[in-house]
Amino acid sequence: MGKATFESISIKKPETDHMEPTQFQNVLILVAIAGFALMEFASRRYQATVHATANDTKLELFMFVSLVALTQPLVILATQGIGATWFAQWQGMWADWPWWAMFGVLLLGDDLTQYLWHRASHSPLLWPLHRAHHSAQYMSVRMTFRNNFFYYLMMPGLWIAGALLFLGFGGWVYAIYLGLKLTIILGAHCSWRWDEPLYKIRALRPVMWVVERTISTPATHWAHHALTNKDGIGHYTGNFGNMLFLWDVLFGTAHITRKYPSEIGLMDDRIHGQEHWAHQMFFPVVQSRRADSALKFGGTIYDENKPQLSGVQVADHHLD
Repeated sequence: MGKATFESISIKKPETDHMEPTQFQNVLILVAIAGFALMEFASRRYQATVHATANDTKLELFMFVSLVALTQPLVILATQGIGATWFAQWQGMWADWPWWAMFGVLLLGDDLTQYLWHRASHSPLLWPLHRAHHSAQYMSVRMTFRNNFFYYLMMPGLWIAGALLFLGFGGWVYAIYLGLKLTIILGAHCSWRWDEPLYKIRALRPVMWVVERTISTPATHWAHHALTNKDGIGHYTGNFGNMLFLWDVLFGTAHITRKYPSEIGLMDDRIHGQEHWAHQMFFPVVQSRRADSALKFGGTIYDENKPQLSGVQVADHHLD
C-alpha cells in the first residue's frame, strides 16, 4: 500500500535499510523525545524550571506506560476486532488512496477531533478527566502525556485512527503523520522554548507569523497551561490545538502574544495542595479526599473569576 502510494508521485521512502513503517515511526518519536529532552538539559531550562515531586513523577510515568502498553494496543485491537467481525468487506478498502488524501483525512479524523475533545474537556463535565495535564507546575516533554487514564481511552481521535488503520491507512503515510504530530506536540510542551529566539530574527518574522498560526508552539501552548488569564498572556480557555494551531485560528480560540506565562499550573493546587497521583489518574474509579476538589462526585472546580478567600497561603503537601 505505502510503496504504491509514494511511487505514484515519485516520492522516495525514507532511506532506512528496509526499516518497516512502524519501526521508522517509533525511531522518529524516540529521537524527538531524546532530542527535546537533551535541549532541556543543555539549555538548563529543565534544571531551572522543572521542580517535580515524587507525586508528579509517578503520575507521568504510570500514564506514559499505560498509554503505550495498554490504551493504544487496546484501541487498535478493539477497532480491528470490530471491523473484522462486522465490516470484514471494508478491510483495506482505502489502501490505494493517494498519500495527500490519507494525510488530509488523518488531520480531520485525528487532529481536528482531538482539538474538539480537548476543548470539550475544559467543560465542567469532562474537566476531571483532563485536569491532571494542567496540574503540573512546569512545562517539559516529561508531562506531555500526563492525563487521566480515561481521557485517552475515550479520546475519539484514537478510535477513529484505529478505524482508519483497518480501512488501509497504515504504512508510511500514517507513520510519518504520527511521527510529525508527536514531534510538534513534544516541542510545544518542551521547557526549552525553541521558538523564542526565532521571533527575534527580523528576517524570520513573516515565516514565524505563519508558523505560529499553523502548528502549536511553546508560546501558544504554554499560554494554555498558564496559572492565570489575568496577565494578558495566559489563555487556558483557548489554544486547544495539538498538532495544528490552525484549528484555534479557524474556531476563534487562538491567543497569540509571543510571550510566555511566568507561572504554570492550577491555582486550587497552590491553595489546597496537590492531588494524589492515583486520584488524578483514575478518577472516577478513585476519588479525591481533598476538601475542595474537582476529582470527586459533586466536587468544586476552581474559577479565578469568582471571589476567593484573601490571604490564603500556598499549601506545601508532600504525597507518596
